[in-house]
Amino acid sequence: MRQRQRWGHGTALILTLLILAAAYGLEYVGGMEPCPLCMVQRLVFAALAVVFLLGFLHGAPFWGRYFYGVLGALVAATGIGVASRHLWLQSLPPEEVPACGPGLDYMVDAFPITEVITMVLAGSGECAEVHEVFGLTLPGWTLAGYALLGLWALWICRRPR
Repeated sequence: MRQRQRWGHGTALILTLLILAAAYGLEYVGGMEPCPLCMVQRLVFAALAVVFLLGFLHGAPFWGRYFYGVLGALVAATGIGVASRHLWLQSLPPEEVPACGPGLDYMVDAFPITEVITMVLAGSGECAEVHEVFGLTLPGWTLAGYALLGLWALWICRRPR
């Protein structure tokens, strides 16, 4: 059972790291500057990678498999919420798009973290810009990634037959 847990978490960890590598590749090679919501989505993927890494290292049987499975699914659900908010902002008509705000680095330096979270989730003009990769917007890809990784996390914790 431990081997199956490690295999599942290791596979999910590799997939999560590939998603992060693709995001950084689009930024540094493709020249796409990430908006604040994109940065938050990257942080959620990083948190998901940590959960999968811990699950891989621990290889927990019994209760541990449920702990890592549920924790991974909760982190993925957080990502689904952020990606959904991003997709909603992109679907707004141009006249309803919020004004562009300060960058995430400035917000973190200048405001308390609770206010930063509120401002980032409210969105800004740069978050409404639509960039497509293979016909799907970037938040659409991240939403799919979170959904698949969240389901994978729950699949890992199922009872063996």
